[in-house]
Amino acid sequence: MALPKIQYQTILIKVPPANKEYTFRPMLVKEEKLLLMAKTSEDDTDILSSIKQVVNNCSLDDKFDVDNIPLFALEYVFLKLRGVSIGDQVKVSYKDYEDESVYDFIIPLNKVEIKYPENMNNKIAISSTAGIIMKYPPATLYDDKEFLATVGDDSFYNLIIRCIDKVYDAENLYEAKDFDDKDLLEFIELLDIKSFDLIKNFMENLPKLYYKIEYKNKKENNRTIELVSLSDFFILR
Repeated sequence: MALPKIQYQTILIKVPPANKEYTFRPMLVKEEKLLLMAKTSEDDTDILSSIKQVVNNCSLDDKFDVDNIPLFALEYVFLKLRGVSIGDQVKVSYKDYEDESVYDFIIPLNKVEIKYPENMNNKIAISSTAGIIMKYPPATLYDDKEFLATVGDDSFYNLIIRCIDKVYDAENLYEAKDFDDKDLLEFIELLDIKSFDLIKNFMENLPKLYYKIEYKNKKENNRTIELVSLSDFFILR
């Protein structure tokens, strides 16, 4: 006799930036086990890869492709899944370095939003006829071991390379995926400083998770904490 099949509730999540709804199921014990095993390994790359795997496992929609969403969307979906699967409220603690006290806060995950930069253009003009079209960092970065192994300036340049979508001139449109990292890096290194600064500005003003904590410390001063990345939230049990 076979054990009964468990019926799971379905969840509709609007996935940014298009805010198209996709169907997911809650995280199960096997997903929590995956995350805990990754955490035990103390390897950040294992944890990041597991987060991406959890989101992919929980998708029930054939039209959802975790590899085709930006990184901030992956983090947003993961937080939403964590909220409905384990609990919507998480406790975080931060030390106030003005009064040297530690404060506890409860974060409602359903209030976490995506903060988009204002007046940001992903089209970087190099000249009157040539330029670069950028894209947001892709979710594939979470299992890109070559990228995750880089440090310092190399990491930033490698991130830029992975965020180049297209290059164009007066006659042609070139897909970045058709070129290897070496070619793209050489192209970036030959840019003029002003054009590169526009790329840096794009990379430094990406959409991000956002939740603001406001409180008054023991010195009666108003304080603000802004949570802007997945690591700012308690994501595992």
